[in-house]
Formats: sequence, structure tokens, C-alpha cells
Amino acid sequence: MIPLHEMKKNPFFGVILKLAELNRRKVYLVGGYLRDLFLKRKSFDFDFAVDKGAIKFSRSIAERLKGDFVVLDKEHGSARVIVKKENTSYTLDFTDFRGRDINEDLSLRDFTINAMALDLSCLKNAASEEFIDPYSGKSDIKKGLIKVINNRAFCDDPLRILRVFSLSAVLKFKIDGETLKLAQENKDGIFSVSSERIREELFKILAVPNAADFFKKMDSLSILEKIIPEVNIMRDIQQGPYHHLDVLEHSFEAMSQIEKLFSELKRNKKVSVYLDEIIAAEHSRRQVLKLAVFLHDIGKPDAITFEEGKTKFHGHEHIGRRLASAVCDRLKLSGKEKDAIKAMILWHLRPGYLADNPDISERAIFRYFRDTDSEGVSILLLSMADQRSTRGPLTVKASRIRHEKTCLWLIKEYFRRKEEKKLPKIITGDDLMEKLKLVPGPVFGKILDKVEEEQAAGEITTKKEALELARQIAAGHVKKIVKT
Repeated sequence: MIPLHEMKKNPFFGVILKLAELNRRKVYLVGGYLRDLFLKRKSFDFDFAVDKGAIKFSRSIAERLKGDFVVLDKEHGSARVIVKKENTSYTLDFTDFRGRDINEDLSLRDFTINAMALDLSCLKNAASEEFIDPYSGKSDIKKGLIKVINNRAFCDDPLRILRVFSLSAVLKFKIDGETLKLAQENKDGIFSVSSERIREELFKILAVPNAADFFKKMDSLSILEKIIPEVNIMRDIQQGPYHHLDVLEHSFEAMSQIEKLFSELKRNKKVSVYLDEIIAAEHSRRQVLKLAVFLHDIGKPDAITFEEGKTKFHGHEHIGRRLASAVCDRLKLSGKEKDAIKAMILWHLRPGYLADNPDISERAIFRYFRDTDSEGVSILLLSMADQRSTRGPLTVKASRIRHEKTCLWLIKEYFRRKEEKKLPKIITGDDLMEKLKLVPGPVFGKILDKVEEEQAAGEITTKKEALELARQIAAGHVKKIVKT
């Protein structure tokens, strides 16, 4: 039975029902809300099927609820109302029947667990027969099973090929075998789906703790390559005796390892807050980092060389940054997300270089945090996941332990230094113009960065020392220009 007592607590349904009666409209609650109601999951998104006039009807709802109103699809009669209550945003979508009646409408939906409907009038008369479940969606919810309604489901909307995985990830449901077969058969349809819709399903998967499993499952069905075609150039690229996996399998393993690290560090409040920070469009750094981890070695196939019987990947981080940038553009990621991923890939080898030194200088630490900026911790976590995924015959346990200790210590340093009051600048650009008579240009940034670095290392403490260093750098810059 539908828990009507729970529904009656909802502040929106009564308003919608009254307006439906006033306008002689048949309004059905459909899809995800009903599914989540049976699963006892909180839902902030509501879908309504209206017999006709959904756009006009939802405009009236927006006025009554003092919400924002957006037309989603004028041709198919679809609109959205967004209501904010007590710091929570609720989304109410209203759409005209897709068929002649609610039963035909349900026959055109994606999965059985989403093809249920409830006439809102039941809130008034409590008639149990108002619950419509022609495809046994409630039964499949109990089974924890995702199953398409018919063989045309993926043809009608190819995005459903990704949604079957995102729903499985979020709900922890199994995917019906025939549904998986149909998804694989129709995978080329993904090319017709907008990048924005693909991105959002992908990020739903990236939000779950075992996203790597779903990436691997999609790859096994040749679906992942339709979203990130670069996986095919990563496949079967062997990496030498320090590695036990090819580039693609290593990337999947690194993704699994970063998820294990997240679990290990979940009690570290500073790290958790850092990872949960929203980078853009409700996407957290945690999600963005997982994608960067998967892409971190994407440049290796183009960088591979064989020198004296050894496999080398010189400069793969630079190639990888460029290729990952193209992936971000295709997925229509924001500038902030793209910059974060590019930084993570560009600097992902740096923590390993630091860990190779028995004594890390203050200058080296300063340079690391200066160059990696806000992604300093992300890169350290990526490096740890990368190292844990490298278990070839030449790997040394002592080296792995030292690497991990160095990274964990640098993570603490990141937060300590962030809370620490910054040293005041000894000199500024104005000093360079006034004292040294320099003309503003690229050399200014080079001078000021070097002065800040030497100040952090304790090598200079006075303005006089800073100006002398500036003179030397400026003189060297002039000689370089003259020589050129």
C-alpha cells in the first residue's frame, strides 16, 4: 500500500490537488518519487503527468507556491516549478500525457520501477485503486531490479543507456540481464545525446563510493568508449616492470584505490570538507577528483618510448593534460572543473619526486603548494592512489611506505599553512618600478615569485635583500633577451 499519511505531510500536494479540481485536470504523481517512497528515501524532485495543459497549469502552481517557473519543452507540454523552503530547493515537473491516457504514458517510460502512477485525488478519498502499476514496478523494487519496460526503451531515449547504470549505482539495484544486452546493442545511440545530459548521468555515478565498478562494467559492454573514446588507446598499453597492469586497467585500479582512500580518511574532517567542496554545478571536488584519477595516465599511449629495453613515458603528464582538457570540453564541464582536472594531471608525479628525497627542503614544499594551489591535497591523494595501484615486480615496499607517509604529512601541512598567517610581502611591483626603474612585464611575475620563494625558505628577510635578488634576476633577463 502507498503510505498516504507520509504524502499528506507534503506541503505541495494539497495545493496541486485543489488547483487540479478547480481546473478539472487529472494530475498523476509518477516516477521517481513513488519509487523513493517505497524505498523510504528522501526525494526533492517530483514528476507529474497532466491530462492536458501542463504548462498553463504549472504556471498557476508556481504563482500559488511563490516558486520560479521554467518552460522545459513547449512542443511536448513540459514545464518546471522550483520552490525553495528552509534552505532546500524542490523541483516539480509537469508534463502532458505522452499518450492518450496515463496507461499509454507509462508504457513510454524507461524502467518498470519508474512506470508507476498515483492519482492525486487519492489524497482526498484514499482509494487504493488509484495506484497504477502495469509493469510490476513495486515488485521489481522489492527485488532490487532495474528492467526496461520494452525493447524500444533505449531507442526512444539513448540517455537511458547511461541512466540504467546511474540508477543501479545510486539505488544499489541489480540490472536485468536482458536490459544490459539491449543497452549494449543500442550503445551507438549515445552519440545522439547532448553532452550536458551525458555529463549529469556520469557525475551521478561518480558520486557513489564504488564508481570504479560501474566504469569497468560500462567498459566491458563497450559503452564507456562512447563517452570517453580515449579508453581504447589506453587499452593493452603495457607499462614495464614497476607496473602489473596496462594503462587502462591501472586507471580503473587507481579509481578504486582513491575510493578506498576516501573511506580511510572519512574521519578526517578537514579532508572531508575539502573533498565535499562544490567546484561547479553541484559537482563536488570528490567527483571531479575521481574523474581526474581515471584520466591521469591518458597521455601515456602518445608518450611511450623504448630506451635500452625500458618502457618510458616522458612528458605524459603534459600530453595527458591536453587530452583531458578535450574530454572536459566534450562533456561540457565548467572552466573550474576543467582547470582542476588539468592541474591534477599535470602535477600528479610531483609528490613522488618529493618522496624520493630523504629531506624535503622548505623551498621544495613552497614550490609544490604554490604550483598546485587549491588542488594540492587532491594531487597528493591522486598520487597515493596511483602508487597503491603500482605493484609490479620492481616495486619496493619501503618506497611505497615512504611515499604514503610523505603524502599524508604534506596533506597536514596544506591545512596548517592555510590556517597560518601569510608572511607580508617584502617588495611589490611598485618597488620594482620605483627602486629599480623596471618597466612592467613578464619579468615582474618571475621576480616576485622568486622573492616570495626565498622569503618562505628563510633565505631573505629584508627589503634590501629582496631588491638585490630582483636586480640579479632582472639583469639575467636582459642578458637573455640580448643574446636571443
